[in-house]
Amino acid sequence: MSASLPGLLAAARDARSDLLSRLHSEQTDSYRLFHGSVEGMPGLTVDRYGDLLLVQSFHRSLAAGEVAELEAFYADALPDLVLLYNDRSQPNSRIRNPLTTEQEVAARLPRQARELGVNYRIQARHEGQDPWLFLDLRASRRRVMAEVAGKSLLNLFAYTCGVGIAAAKAGARFVVNVDFAESSLRVGNENIRLNDLPTRPRRVHSDVFATLRQFSGLGQPQRVRGKRLPPFPKLELQQFDWVFLDPPRYAKSPFGVVDLVNDYPALFKPALLATAEGGTLICCNNVAEVDRDAWLDQLRRSARKAGRPIREAEWIEPEADFPSPDGKPPLKTALLRV
Repeated sequence: MSASLPGLLAAARDARSDLLSRLHSEQTDSYRLFHGSVEGMPGLTVDRYGDLLLVQSFHRSLAAGEVAELEAFYADALPDLVLLYNDRSQPNSRIRNPLTTEQEVAARLPRQARELGVNYRIQARHEGQDPWLFLDLRASRRRVMAEVAGKSLLNLFAYTCGVGIAAAKAGARFVVNVDFAESSLRVGNENIRLNDLPTRPRRVHSDVFATLRQFSGLGQPQRVRGKRLPPFPKLELQQFDWVFLDPPRYAKSPFGVVDLVNDYPALFKPALLATAEGGTLICCNNVAEVDRDAWLDQLRRSARKAGRPIREAEWIEPEADFPSPDGKPPLKTALLRV
């Protein structure tokens, strides 16, 4: 497989030629250059973030010769970029490979990347595992920016607040980013400082269940079955013109269980109730084995049961740097008019 790696990288580069020209004209220097799961080397990804080339392997470690081939190819194709490798073949995608002292300094260096004219903080290695900007959500951020001017947006599981900051940049009237991880929200604050925003987004450091139940009017008790829950911000009933819901595959807290395979409606219902009548709810499901048509049917049933039927639904497909020959990308994104 390693003997053909330069050829695979070249084919992926050539296939993106038109896309990259368009992205550069849109003030975007962040995109996937190699999507190994469908371009010949499953588990290998190569992403550009500004002046950083981030190589990651998920199914197995790259051999030293393969890393050398990657370095040689991109030294010729993109000589001004810094290439760094994260081996994430460990359980839970933990980064396992040591770096040289020089590489470690480069990996910990705060960098800046752009997407659709919005600036984002990027770092090859940090206290978490995932990059601070998920590139396959560009199509969703693009759609939000096209329609959100003058409207309110609630960004749930906001991570580093990318969707919320894109909305604010596009002229949203009011933006709220919600996440339980203070470290992610700190990066979100840095992203805010990197941009000239007409409106400064609000952040809510909280479990999403506690926030949603309050915004939706369902209410969040302080005790459940006699047990006192951890402290959470007290919020008033509020509905939003746009709600963006991008949960992790599975997470458990004292407030509830996030389970994208078995119980998406547990999150969907309060998110729907927090969406204003005539508003838009974008729902993401990143579990590859979930059938998207069955999932959308589940959302329709849940909406009818909640008394807020879906008026229109469409799919937001990842852009061409995330090719999906079978038309079934792992990330499923449904835009729902409610």
